[in-house]
This record gives sequence, C-alpha cells and structure tokens, in this order.
Amino acid sequence: MSDPAFALEIEGVTKSFDRPVVKDLNLRVKGGEFYALLGPNGAGKTTILRMVAGLLQPEAGNISVFGIDTRKDPLRAKSVIAWVSDEPMVYDRLTPYEYLEFVAGLWNIDARRAQAHSTELIEWLGLAPHARERCGGFSKGMLQKVALAGALVHDPKLIILDEPLTGLDAGSARQVKQVLLDKVRQGVTVIMTTHILEVAERMAERIGVINHGKLVAEGTLTELRKKLGAESTLEEIFLDLVAHKEKDVETAVDAAA
Repeated sequence: MSDPAFALEIEGVTKSFDRPVVKDLNLRVKGGEFYALLGPNGAGKTTILRMVAGLLQPEAGNISVFGIDTRKDPLRAKSVIAWVSDEPMVYDRLTPYEYLEFVAGLWNIDARRAQAHSTELIEWLGLAPHARERCGGFSKGMLQKVALAGALVHDPKLIILDEPLTGLDAGSARQVKQVLLDKVRQGVTVIMTTHILEVAERMAERIGVINHGKLVAEGTLTELRKKLGAESTLEEIFLDLVAHKEKDVETAVDAAA
C-alpha cells in the first residue's frame, strides 16, 4: 500500500534495454526533501527518473508519487510532477512568455493565474530582459531556465531533474540552485541527478548512490561518512562505493565463469 507521506516510492522496479539497466530497485523519498541521486555514467539514473516521470514503463515493480500509482493513474501522477531533462526542450520560435502560456494551456490553467505565475517565474529566474525574445537565439543556460519555468508553471509537488546544471555558467547555475532551494523551503520535493558532487554535498538532505542499476548506499552525508570516516568528502565516499561495487561485479563474473 502506497504511503502519501512519501513523495516517491519505488518498489522492486526492473528495466532492461539490450541489458538490465535497473534491477529490483527500492527507493523512498520523503515529501519536502531535497534528494540527490548519484552514480557513474550508465548506472541507470536517467532511466529511473524517466520511469518516475512516466516516459518509460518498468518491466516489473511499482512506482507511486504521493500515494498515486503511476501505472494505474498516469495523468493524475503527472499532474503533480515536473520533469526537467539535461537537454532543454523548448520551441525555438516562441518567446519565454509564449512558451509558458502554451504549457499553462496544456494544464488547463486559468489564463489570469497562468499570466501572473509566468511573470513571477520569469522574474525569479532572471529571464525578464529576454522575456519577449524568441528562444531560438538563447544559450543553453537560458534555455534550461525557460524549460525549468515551464516545468514549474503548474505548481508541481515533485520536481525531478536530470543533470540540470550541466553546461550552465556560474550565474545561471546559481539562479537555478536558488530556485530549487526556495521550492524545497515551500514544501516541494526535489530529486536531482548530478555529476557535480559539491552541489549534492551542499544542497541535498539525503543522497542515494546508484551503480549497475542498484542502490548501493543511501543516507545523509553524515551517515555516508560513517562508511569511510568522519572527514571523508562526498567524492571520496562516492568513489569508494563505486569501486567496491565494481569489485563485486567482477567477482560475480569470475564465479559464473
């Protein structure tokens, strides 16, 4: 039985393509939590987020958001989720205001409310000087902010982001991080993948480490530090966990041979 107190519950989820990518994954994220999902390339992080967002279906297991089964009631589940990919998908010929108006229309948001919220988001993300310009000429950082604004226009309760800071300049990254922290303070749940371990160390309340499609460690930074010592950095913890998992895989392969 799903617990609505949890923003996300993943139970026994498995997904394969040409090989197993996610293997019998169990993961819970509390409401109002900032959760960082870390792992090397190919670990399964993006696949996990795509399944949560409803873009992929698991072969086995269940996913629920705030007690809503994403397979049985996908539209209701998507109504409380915002998905922001690492490659911003924005219509080049639209201005930020037009794009937000378009997205708000998809969610059937009242026009006055949509206009007010769009203006707030554009100001919040520092897009006001370019709000009437076509997105086709924007840098990746500006496109990422427009995409984030579009994801937030329907006031989601759960924001999932796949490497949202990759390729952003320092100023844009700072604005995006501040918006996410402000949302968490308002009670919104944020789940983010990142290769920038310093960001996870500073922003996340809890951290999960994924490798070969499995959750190999999870906890607060303090809890994770107990695995290596009180003074260990997140980078040292991460590399140690991944190295141990690689050795486990090699041992299993040798045993099978």
